[in-house]
Amino acid sequence: MSSALLSRASAFILGVAGTLLLFAADLVLPQMIPGFPESGIWVGQLLGAAWLGFAALNWYSRTQLLGGIYGRPIVFANFVHWFVAASALFSPARGPEASTTLTAVAIVVTLLAGGYGALVFKGPFQTDLRRHGME
Repeated sequence: MSSALLSRASAFILGVAGTLLLFAADLVLPQMIPGFPESGIWVGQLLGAAWLGFAALNWYSRTQLLGGIYGRPIVFANFVHWFVAASALFSPARGPEASTTLTAVAIVVTLLAGGYGALVFKGPFQTDLRRHGME
């Protein structure tokens, strides 16, 4: 595992999801949340904008050494985001009405939270240290 791969995966997922919510929140949100009011579409668009910002942050940090003291604000912000998202999805993904899509999303989000958690609490991955000549 490398922080570059983690940053790219995070940027891709957030970029796709953010773009969908920014430009198609009126189509996406009612499918995800039955009975979602049309007047609340702006909430999805704001979330989409935030996710696009995170995607840009992750994309531009993909070549940096991340973990431990290196890139701490970037790593910690991602850890908090993915950990809170995983925590929020845990209960609905285990419920009797959970779709396969929701369960898959919960698994991916949990893996990203774990990856960023490892960077926060353990420091840079060995592959990153070798790549940056710091082994």
